[in-house]
Amino acid sequence: MPHLQDQLDEITAQTRTLVQPERLAIGERAVEELFATGIEQKILGVGAKIPEFSLPDASGRRVSSSDLLALGPLVIDFFRGRWCPYCVTELEAWRDLYPIVRERGGLTVAISPQTTRQSDFTQGQHDIPFPMLRDEECRLAEQFGLAYTVPEFQRQYYRSVLVNIPFVNGEESWRLPLPATYVVDMDGTVLYAEAHADYRVRPEPGDVLAHLPVRAR
Repeated sequence: MPHLQDQLDEITAQTRTLVQPERLAIGERAVEELFATGIEQKILGVGAKIPEFSLPDASGRRVSSSDLLALGPLVIDFFRGRWCPYCVTELEAWRDLYPIVRERGGLTVAISPQTTRQSDFTQGQHDIPFPMLRDEECRLAEQFGLAYTVPEFQRQYYRSVLVNIPFVNGEESWRLPLPATYVVDMDGTVLYAEAHADYRVRPEPGDVLAHLPVRAR
């Protein structure tokens, strides 16, 4: 299986050949400013207990953290939305590893601010076998220390490339989560936590799985 970061770096390389330098500079500025806030150091970390949550899945059915954790340890993938090719590539990597997660007695769940309809599209288009939950206005992501508001200069860029985040998210806040990956034990304790202000960087799922407890089934 190819390394996820190699696939993401290929997306970055392709983007640099297709997008004008002045447009690329907008994204670079946004990443630098977000990193400078220190947000990466403020995320919910290893040893903390995750906040309890109950969020709608792609069909609108509510899924609770307590129900998930009653079944096994949990891999949580916070992602920005189906409009982000890096997020979709990461989701597909976790899709391919989902049988291993299940073999170990664990579960995977993906969380984003996009509407349930958008999650339904994503699940169908990319054959995602695990729940995709809607975190409206990134309220749960806020509790994990992951939420931020897209700055105005970057909003203009997204509009210019027809990425309509308010439409995808069904509301006007322009809130997004840092892409983040968590492993959570059955008692709600964080065993692994990684998030990046640079959306082009993600942890290798194989490395993350090393932190997933094996539960007898």
